[in-house]
Amino acid sequence: MRAQTLIKVAVLTGLLALSGCASKITQPEKYSGFLKDYSGLKETKSATGHPVLRWVDPGFKQSNYDNIVYNPITYYPVPKPSTQIGQQVLDKLLSYTNTKMKTALEQRKPLVATAGPRTLIFRGAITGVDTSKEGLQFYEVVPVALVVAGTQMATGHRDMDTHLYFEGELVDAATNKPVIKVVRQGEGKDLNNEKTQMTFEALKQVVDDMATDATMFDVNKTGQK
Repeated sequence: MRAQTLIKVAVLTGLLALSGCASKITQPEKYSGFLKDYSGLKETKSATGHPVLRWVDPGFKQSNYDNIVYNPITYYPVPKPSTQIGQQVLDKLLSYTNTKMKTALEQRKPLVATAGPRTLIFRGAITGVDTSKEGLQFYEVVPVALVVAGTQMATGHRDMDTHLYFEGELVDAATNKPVIKVVRQGEGKDLNNEKTQMTFEALKQVVDDMATDATMFDVNKTGQK
C-alpha cells in the first residue's frame, strides 16, 4: 500500500513539474519593472509563431504616425557577469539586439532623433539572460529515477536551458502614453551542463525572431485570446 501511495505522489509531482515547464510566456514574477504598467497584457502568438504577452491600444492606428524615435535597448536591471555568462557575451548580445531591432523598426517607419506630434517613441530592454536546468521529465519522477536525475543535476551532467527576456513598448509622443506593450521570453540553445560557457550564438536566433516579429507585426492580426 505504501509503495502505491509513493507512486501516486510521484505521478502527481511529475504532472506538476511538466505543467511548470510547459509555460513559454513570461510569468509575472519575472516582470522587471521596466514597463510602468503590466495590466492588460494578453497571451498571443507572434508572426513567427512564438507565444508572447502583448497589449495594443484599441484605438491605435499605424497611419496616425509618420516616424519613430529609437531609444537604444538596454539591460534592465544591469546584469552581473557570471562564470557561465561572461561580460563579452552580454556586450555582444546587446549590440546585436540593437542592430537587429533598429533595422526592423526602420522598415516600419523612418527613424528620427526628435519626437514630433505624429511620432512613436520606442523603449526596450533585455530584462534577463539566464540558464536553468531542464525540468524533470515524467519518467524521471519514479523515486529511484528521481535520485538518478538529482545526482546528474548535482554533478553538472544535466542539460541547461537558456533564456532571454525582453520588454518593450511604443509610446505616443504627443500623449506620452503607451500604444503597444510587449513582454516575451525566448528559449535559446541548450548548454551541455552548468559548467558550459554560454556563447552569443546560443541566443542569436531568439534575437533574430524578435526582429522578424517586429518587422512583420500586423495590428489587425494580434490574435489575442
